[in-house]
Amino acid sequence: MSSETTGKVDFVIGSETYQTSFTIYGDLKRSQYRPVVILHGGPGMSHRYMLPHADLWTQGGRPVIFYDQLGNGSSSLCLGAPLEFWTPELFLDELDNLLRSLEVANDFDLLGHSWGGMLAGQYAATRAPAGLKRLVIVNAPASVELSVQGTNQLLSRFPPEFVSIIRKHEADGTITAAEYLSCCAQFHKKHFCTLDPWPQSLIAAFQGVETNPAVRRTLMGPTEFDITGTMKSWTTVDDLHNIACPVLLISAPQDVTQECAVLPFFSKVPKIKWVELQNSTHLAMYEESERYFEVVMGFLNGAPGA
Repeated sequence: MSSETTGKVDFVIGSETYQTSFTIYGDLKRSQYRPVVILHGGPGMSHRYMLPHADLWTQGGRPVIFYDQLGNGSSSLCLGAPLEFWTPELFLDELDNLLRSLEVANDFDLLGHSWGGMLAGQYAATRAPAGLKRLVIVNAPASVELSVQGTNQLLSRFPPEFVSIIRKHEADGTITAAEYLSCCAQFHKKHFCTLDPWPQSLIAAFQGVETNPAVRRTLMGPTEFDITGTMKSWTTVDDLHNIACPVLLISAPQDVTQECAVLPFFSKVPKIKWVELQNSTHLAMYEESERYFEVVMGFLNGAPGA
């Protein structure tokens, strides 16, 4: 079963018109299931590494909408945009625009991974979208401060000389040094993706960040161990009680996004199911795909309000 549609929708900001690139698997008009919109991670990646979620269509019959967030992939890159251009609200507005343009705003599900899960949670908590029926938050923190706290807890488990290399190069601003990059790679292999080698789509996603590094560097900063970008104080914790739809929260004990960073979702969202996947880290759709999609499909196919 295959049906793939690609296109772009205009996204107007002030006097400028940008474009959001999308790919749809399935038929939005004829399917018996509402579509699920996929928010990729980053900031600065594209939807390509999230394509395993096309299984929601090929195996489950549910239309899937992928898109590249502004500044990424095949959407407008906005090279040279001022730093203040890049805000979480920009991406929430883009999501609103996409939903309206594709005429699904009245009945849809969201699935956000990592940074995409942060956006999805903020969208559900602050914009009260009546058409949002189910929300899946995957490996995403409820606040940047808690995310950094958890990441550094994991870092502290490495040998002292390993941590010293990380700290030294961050302090000196030499994060392109070979030994620093080697340490980051070791950290990622243990807490980001345990597969060896990594899937090519994931490698390409990482490389894609450098196409427009301003997006990630403005919002988060150059490293993951000390967030210095404009989102360093970002949090949705105080708004999570406003999420009205059922939520599925997916995490993993060895994920770079630690339990302390996802716990506020479970504590504050009224209708939530929390699943910890034991055999994966940050990318269960690759590392533990069978179990991951069993959990996701089961939730999306659940009874209304459950």
